[in-house]
Amino acid sequence: MYFSTYGCTMNQGDTEILKALVARRHEVVTTPEESDAVVVNSCAVVGFTERKVLKEIKKHKLAGKRVILTGCLPGANPASAQASGADVVLPLKHIAEINSAIEGKGSAKALPVIKPELPKLRHSNSAIAIVAISEGCLGACSYCATRFARGRLKSFPVESIVKEVESALEQGYREIQLTSQDTAIYGRDISTSLPELLGELVELPYEFRIRVGMMNPTYAREIFDELLNAYSSRKVYKFLHLPVQSGDDDVLRHMRRGYTVEDFVELVSDFRRRFPESTLSTDVIVGYPTESDEAFEKTYKLIEEIKPEILNITRFSPRPGTEAAKLRDIHDWIKKERSRRLTALMEGIGLERNSPYKGKKLSVLVTKHGKGSSMLARSDSYRQVVLKEGKIGEFREVKIREIRPTYLIA
Repeated sequence: MYFSTYGCTMNQGDTEILKALVARRHEVVTTPEESDAVVVNSCAVVGFTERKVLKEIKKHKLAGKRVILTGCLPGANPASAQASGADVVLPLKHIAEINSAIEGKGSAKALPVIKPELPKLRHSNSAIAIVAISEGCLGACSYCATRFARGRLKSFPVESIVKEVESALEQGYREIQLTSQDTAIYGRDISTSLPELLGELVELPYEFRIRVGMMNPTYAREIFDELLNAYSSRKVYKFLHLPVQSGDDDVLRHMRRGYTVEDFVELVSDFRRRFPESTLSTDVIVGYPTESDEAFEKTYKLIEEIKPEILNITRFSPRPGTEAAKLRDIHDWIKKERSRRLTALMEGIGLERNSPYKGKKLSVLVTKHGKGSSMLARSDSYRQVVLKEGKIGEFREVKIREIRPTYLIA
């Protein structure tokens, strides 16, 4: 059985679950040529990715493989999933029945999926363990189809998450990536919170680091003081993934994001004031139907001012069933030009933000192999560091000798 995964960290974690379940009865292989069947774990955030998924399904079918389609596409765009040519379409709530889907034993039944309690087959050549803390969201973003696939918030119990993290640490994993559609809302349905969860995790008697995943500014505001206190632990990377999506308040209102540009800037300022050596990651959608030239310039100016270390740029793509899909789309060449300008801007910002680290000594965690014989590591501020050598899972003291826009060289 071969696995192909698209999309976010949550999808990567789902593939680890699927692999572990399949490995109980079948062999998991690393290339499609070795396989009799293929599981395509799909993403449906943008049309470009959906087209790549459909193209891959067609390729495997032409090669004579049995194909199981799962992930977000079946929930976000059911018509496209059913017409994909896959032998089985397996919605996310059915993933515990993956072996039945592979073996063609009738239709899979929906079973409760408590991710921390399901087995995972993790990468043995990495120090990273992905741990889902919840699924679903509380938002109603006008452009998002992922919420159709993932549903409303379902937080996983603290004790189950702590148990999974402890198990991963016992196995030698040293970077714990907490993932969710929105980590800021964790626990709102089970009378707890993200800061409380972090408080439990940092007490585990191991040397490790926690990377907290994406959070919506709307809900991050409600827990931010407690969150900053939780981040003060040396075991938590000083990394904040806070998507802004637009620098124009009118566009944000139409997107139904629930916050203003000022709210976003205030959170960023508070975080950087508390943790001067940190990494800010944010997301921007260019070419949203109501984004005028003036609105885009506000986004450009915002990025120019806050200087994030990481900027994820997405060109707007109308998704079936969403409010934004009913609007008149902007020409692709406009989206491409806006994306190009932001990418060029980030080249300069990246060098500016990384330049103070040249010649500096840092403590890093070696996480995985890089290109050739190099190794990849993360500093406590979550900057990517490239090393000539190292052992996965070890903490090392290194000296930075060169900088690049998106990483450091030690």
